[in-house]
Amino acid sequence: MFKFILSFFILFYSLSFSFTSSLYKKLHLENKMEYSVFKNAMKGTYKLKDNNYQFLTIIDFTKPSTKPRFSVIDLKNKKLLYYTYVTHGKNSGKVIPIMFSNTLNSFQSSLGFFITDSKPYKGEYGYSLRLKGLENKFNSNAYKRNIVIHGAEYATKKYIDQIGFLGRSLGCPAIPSELSTEVIDLLSNNSIIFIAGNDEKYLKESTFIN
Repeated sequence: MFKFILSFFILFYSLSFSFTSSLYKKLHLENKMEYSVFKNAMKGTYKLKDNNYQFLTIIDFTKPSTKPRFSVIDLKNKKLLYYTYVTHGKNSGKVIPIMFSNTLNSFQSSLGFFITDSKPYKGEYGYSLRLKGLENKFNSNAYKRNIVIHGAEYATKKYIDQIGFLGRSLGCPAIPSELSTEVIDLLSNNSIIFIAGNDEKYLKESTFIN
């Protein structure tokens, strides 16, 4: 029985790895994000697969804010729908975020897996979508912290050209205003968000990627 179970898990892992690798190539992500980031995103997605999420958003905070690092993937149709700029928290770092927090009023970004709320709302930052953190150690306070996707004029290429780097938020992943409404509407039905960063503690301790 033990050998059978072990063989099953080896087969499942092999098939999952093969699918992840082929999808990475099909989406032409080679020059957009490191395979390790995509692989971790898919690991967590597999663990949530019973919920049949169609959209996976990867926010790649291993990259500087001067590069696009917000990718929306249609898992059902295997298409990259959006690839654009996104802000990080002002206390996480200037151009590349290096500090992350799950603490209220830290004004830092949080790492890990989230699901989006089912309905957008209009709040302090306009049309917005709340994120619900799924990882106790790393992002469980996201809803209390009002971590939301919203649009911002400081999340654009124009702002980078003027200032030299993207503006920063109070911890929210803000995206260009001209895209925010359509992206929020697309994701506002319990889609998956994965925020990646160069953080040794997360990489070692997250149950979603280990």
